[in-house]
Parts: sequence; structure tokens; C-alpha cells
Amino acid sequence: MDLTGRTVVVTGAGRGFGRALALTAGRLGARVFLSARSLDAAERVADEMAVDSGVRADAFACDLADPASVRAFADGVTAHTDRVDVLVNNGARYLQGSDLLDADDDAITDTIASGATGTLLTVKHFLPLLRASMGADVVNLVSSAAEARDHRSAAHPAFYAAKAAQAGFADILSHRLRPEGIRVISLYPPDFTDGDPLHSTWDHAPRTEGDPLTARSVLDCVLFAIGQPRDCFIRSFHFEQL
Repeated sequence: MDLTGRTVVVTGAGRGFGRALALTAGRLGARVFLSARSLDAAERVADEMAVDSGVRADAFACDLADPASVRAFADGVTAHTDRVDVLVNNGARYLQGSDLLDADDDAITDTIASGATGTLLTVKHFLPLLRASMGADVVNLVSSAAEARDHRSAAHPAFYAAKAAQAGFADILSHRLRPEGIRVISLYPPDFTDGDPLHSTWDHAPRTEGDPLTARSVLDCVLFAIGQPRDCFIRSFHFEQL
């Protein structure tokens, strides 16, 4: 796939899946803007991209639970580009704990704010740049926790609540932005395996139906979706698990 000439924004790109997605977009030729809660973390990934593929990426601090921080991130990107072709809402706090009492009030509030409110405000403040694109995609890394009667994740109930809200927002957003040609694509993966999806052994290792879902497979789904012709509106990916 070739992303040359396309502008990609990735939230939560300081580590894990967001980092891998930013690095992959750089390898495919995209102009990348990335954020993490910590500016140092975002800048480390931007520096890594420069070494990995030679592309220049702009790094920003963005706390998705803080509306002012989300606005500042969007304003910072707007100062460097006149459009965004792909916005990936990857950033969100994960909260562990099966019992409601396993987390304090601040952690619960932060989890819901980053996953739900943060996604909504990110799309809101990047919408003018998305509308300026000839064909924009909004990609949401939701979770199987947002699916009805799904109990596979060991996450705290606050995480389930945040992802359910994110899924509801994505659903109405897809309906309302489709007439403008903006695609809204949501992925609902279960907890997937850790590791570096960009390592050579991950690229070539066989993956079968009996294996757990990998970060590489989720990343491939994102690339598949945004690579489709503009008349193809894939609203969501749901992952069957044994």
C-alpha cells in the first residue's frame, strides 16, 4: 500500500499499537502527525520514524482527557497542514479490574474522559481538516468490550463504559458524515497479543485460526480499510473468537 501524499494523524502513538501504526504510515510514505500524553514519548517515536524510514513526523503532547489539550493538538496540526486524510483515534486509557471498587474515582473519570469524550473532541476539532481532504477516513480503535454482552476483556467496567460510548458516537458519525464522503471505520478487537508487530518475525510468521489475535493483524485491517476505493464504506470490523 502507498500512502505517499496523504496526511495521517495518530493519537496514543507513544507506544504499542499507536507507535506501530505511526511507523508503518511513515514507511508507506505518509506525512504523519502523532500524539501521546507525554511529549517525550511522542518525540521518541518521531525520532524513531526518522531513523526507520527517513520521514519527518511532527510530535505533540495530547491528554485526551483534557479538552484544552485536544484543542491545542488540533491547532498545532492545523499550523502545519491544510488537510487530514486519515485520523486514527487510537489513544484511550485502559483500566484493569473486574470489580467496580478496583479503581478510584479519578481513574474512572480519566478512563471515560479519554476514551469517550476524548474521541468526540478529537474528531470535532479535526473535522475542518478532514473536510478539506478529497477523501478522508476516521478510524476508531474501539474494543470488543463495546459489543453487547461481551465479557471477554478483564478490563474495569469504566473501560467498558468508555468504549460503549465511543462506539455509539462512531455509529452516528458514520451515518452523518457519509454524504460528505468521509468514511468512519471502527475496529472492535478483543484483547490482542503484545509484541512488536513491525519485527520481521511478526511479518512472516504464519498465523492460523487457532492463534490469538495479533497487533499485526489489527494493523493490517486498518490498512485494508483505508486502502479501499472511495465507494466502499466499511463501517466496522468485528473479530470472532473461540
